Amino acid sequence: MEIGFLKKIVSSLWEIKGKTKDNLSSLSDEKLIELFTTDGKNEEIFEEIFNRYANRVYGLAYRISHNQIDAEDILQEVFLTLFKKIDTFKGKASFSTWLYKVTMNASYMHYRAKGKKYESEISLENYAPYDENGTLMGRIKSKDWSDRPDEVLFSREALETIERAVNDLPEPYRVVLYLRDVEDKSSDEVANILGISVGTVKSRLHRARLFLRDKLSDYFYEWQG
Repeated sequence: MEIGFLKKIVSSLWEIKGKTKDNLSSLSDEKLIELFTTDGKNEEIFEEIFNRYANRVYGLAYRISHNQIDAEDILQEVFLTLFKKIDTFKGKASFSTWLYKVTMNASYMHYRAKGKKYESEISLENYAPYDENGTLMGRIKSKDWSDRPDEVLFSREALETIERAVNDLPEPYRVVLYLRDVEDKSSDEVANILGISVGTVKSRLHRARLFLRDKLSDYFYEWQG
C-alpha cells in the first residue's frame, strides 16, 4: 500500500476526530453522559464535561471551604468520582443538580476527613421572621443603595467589600445564595441539592440577602456622588 494513501487515511481520521470534538460543545449534558458511558469513557468527552462544569464546581467548593487549596482538592475529588461513577446518574434531576449534590457531599467528606468543621458565630435567625413553610411573617426595613452608579457598585473596592460580606455569611446561607443567585438554580433544585425543604431555601435566601444589604449599606452610603 502506498505511503501517500496511508497519509490520506490518517488525515481523514484526524478530520473525523476533530469534527467530533468540535461537535461535543453542541450536545446536551445528557447526551454527553450517554456517549461517555457507552464509548469506553472517551477522554475528549470527559474533557468537555470538565470544561463545562469545573468553574461551577470550584465556585461551590470555595463558597463552602473559604480556602483555595481545599476548593481545588474538592474539585479534583469531584471529577475523580465523576469519572468512576458517572453511570450512577439516572436523569431524575438535571445533571448540574446531580453534580452539585456530588460536590456538596465531597466537600463535607473532605472536611470530615481533615477534622475540620465550618461554622460561623453569626446568627441570621433574627434577620427576618419566617414560619415553618418559609413564609415571611413581617416587614423588614433596609436601606436602598440600588440607585448608586455602576462605577461605584462594580468598582474593585466595592467588589472586594461584597466578597468579604458574602464570606461572613454562615455556610448554609452562603451556599443557598450561591446556588440561587449565581448559578440561577430554582428553589426546588436547591432544596434537592441540599436535602432541605423549599421553605428553608426561601428563608435562608432572604435572610442572606438582608444580611448582605445591611453589611453593605454603610459602605455605599459613605460614597459621595
